[in-house]
Amino acid sequence: MSEPMEDKSGKEPAIVVKGLEMSYGSFVLMRDLNFTIDRGDIFIIMGGSGCGKSTLLKHLVGLKRPAKGQILYDDVSYWDAGPEVQESLKRRFGILFQSGALWSSMTLAENVAMPLEQYTSLPPAQIRELVSFKLALVGLGGFEEFYPSEISGGMKKRAGLARAMALDPDILFFDEPSAGLDPISARLLDDLIIELSESRGTTVVVVTHELASIFAIGTNSVFLDPDVKTMTAAGDPKRLLKESPDPKVVNFLTRGEGARQQ
Repeated sequence: MSEPMEDKSGKEPAIVVKGLEMSYGSFVLMRDLNFTIDRGDIFIIMGGSGCGKSTLLKHLVGLKRPAKGQILYDDVSYWDAGPEVQESLKRRFGILFQSGALWSSMTLAENVAMPLEQYTSLPPAQIRELVSFKLALVGLGGFEEFYPSEISGGMKKRAGLARAMALDPDILFFDEPSAGLDPISARLLDDLIIELSESRGTTVVVVTHELASIFAIGTNSVFLDPDVKTMTAAGDPKRLLKESPDPKVVNFLTRGEGARQQ
């Protein structure tokens, strides 16, 4: 097995993963995961089906405790911290699930307002103003009173993103953001992710197997190999395509064609 390739950029770390092991009971899914997500990265978690991409995301956002290892946010080990510290760290996260996870009985404005009402003491008028601003950021200005059933799949994803951004998180997590979208909607969502990262300095972590998105938005990545049950590459996906010595990484990034970008 070749050593994982990794960028040494000198940036400030946002998340550091050390010696992480993922398992379900006695079944080990992945072991010895060690990588750093720098501030401002658009970090791609990639690999074939069944490699544990979504499980890794659950560990990162505090939904599932790893079997071993540490996940550090600003040198604070999330899974070794107490409930109050964990809750404080979670306030820095925004999460967009595959479905968008919008409440169907609520308007888009009500969906986006929910975290602001739950976690802040802002007056209603200011919340309404912020909700309109967040929806406008994702191209949904004027859709405040629409229900999820009245908009397209791509618009639902963007509305879900507006809600994930409601509390101005430092880190945004996406689980297969392009799933179920047509190519045009997927590209618009990719453009929006890049814009958020560049204009707001948001760190973005994305689980995806979509090559177009990986190369369009990814600035850093980790590749999970289910055969050897560990990571076998890390770094900018475009660089990995050109330089990785691991044929599995190249095959994944070329969909089995094996041709590198020149």
